[in-house]
Amino acid sequence: MNRLTFQDLSQFTRRYRLAGARLRRVRLLHRGKETAVEVVLSVSPVAKDAGEPPKPVRLKLRLDGAEEFRFQKRPNAPIGRPIDVKFGYFNGLFYLNLDTWALQPGEVPAVYDFRASEAFAAGRELSWEEVAKPAG
Repeated sequence: MNRLTFQDLSQFTRRYRLAGARLRRVRLLHRGKETAVEVVLSVSPVAKDAGEPPKPVRLKLRLDGAEEFRFQKRPNAPIGRPIDVKFGYFNGLFYLNLDTWALQPGEVPAVYDFRASEAFAAGRELSWEEVAKPAG
């Protein structure tokens, strides 16, 4: 997997169209006292030219050293709805949000916006890779 640093986040978010992504899988991995959160999304790469639009890819994100996370579904929320993926970095932790916010245009999310989300995780290290779709 490719490790992301705080300085790489901005460039990474411009590589994929994360708004409208589809959540495919969430896994919690326990290794001794460490917990990792692994998320697989269907996203579209950003087109490099005006030709044919790029095909969607599966993007695996993993937060190692997860210190906090929440994944819940409200009773009336539709299953499989598109999500808006957002990243943040606060106090040495990478935050990953998989929910849509009600922020005003130009408003910068703070750590409490991530923690108020229905689907978020925070960890010390963030890694990513494109994975093949499962056969079948």
